Amino acid sequence: MAAHRAQWKGLLKVGEVSCGIALYTAASTSDRISFNTINKATGHRVNRVFIDSSTEEVVPREQQTKGFEVDNGHYVIIDPDEIAAAIPDSNKTLEIEAFITCSDVDDVYFDKPYYLTPDKTGSDAFTALRDAMEKSKVAAIARAVLFRRMRTVLIRPHGKGLIATTLNYDYEVRSSKKAFEEMPKIKLEAEMLDLARHIISTKKGTFDPATFDDRYEAALTELVKAKVSGKALPKRRAVEVSKPNDLLEALRQSAGMSKGGEAKPKRAAANANRTTTRKPAARGAAKSSSSSSAPRKAG
Repeated sequence: MAAHRAQWKGLLKVGEVSCGIALYTAASTSDRISFNTINKATGHRVNRVFIDSSTEEVVPREQQTKGFEVDNGHYVIIDPDEIAAAIPDSNKTLEIEAFITCSDVDDVYFDKPYYLTPDKTGSDAFTALRDAMEKSKVAAIARAVLFRRMRTVLIRPHGKGLIATTLNYDYEVRSSKKAFEEMPKIKLEAEMLDLARHIISTKKGTFDPATFDDRYEAALTELVKAKVSGKALPKRRAVEVSKPNDLLEALRQSAGMSKGGEAKPKRAAANANRTTTRKPAARGAAKSSSSSSAPRKAG
């Protein structure tokens, strides 16, 4: 981590054991392409100014402060010094309160990840804690004042170190019940479910982040290079999307079935794809009646 600057330094404490630690940003958007706002007429960069909503006059920085709206157009003024005084005191200690099973925390609560490393004087205690957590298959819940806020942190073994993920508070996570309350109750046809399962089985794989490229960022890079060099701008490639008339036909096509499969028995796909033990005669009968409509693996 020598090339990176620690975002926070302090102590990791559990019981009477503590060790010096540092937090480093694990994910950053700093390498993304960023643009400035430019005046088209002059080609000059535009500066941001704040305008009084009533007088329409520019408000200089020294005249700006914070305010909380208590009524329509009425604000209570909050001084920056008052905000600073309200921030909890930091003792620079990330204190572990409990060890839990990592699956106990719904990932909707995950906020930002940080690499957690030991300083030179705390390596032994750090290593003992990391190895014990890894062997016990547990994560730790800790609390500390991080970046001027009291934060709850989930700590997990990660390679040679630990990874600390700040967690959203319960009031910050919106209820899933409200999001899904208008979901209609639908009873699927058995063939639809069988075909969907078949498609899933042919698409199984593993997650490798290196195989996923940021196509938007790549397109922006190509655009900027073309503009700088005066070359023709890249053209968007037309994408042909097949849109079957109904879900069942879409599932059949995704499973590699012919369009004629609609005229076949509805359970043909399921019978051909089951792995339960049958008598030889039954297997032969199923094969002869469904060989032309059984799902085939794509490719």
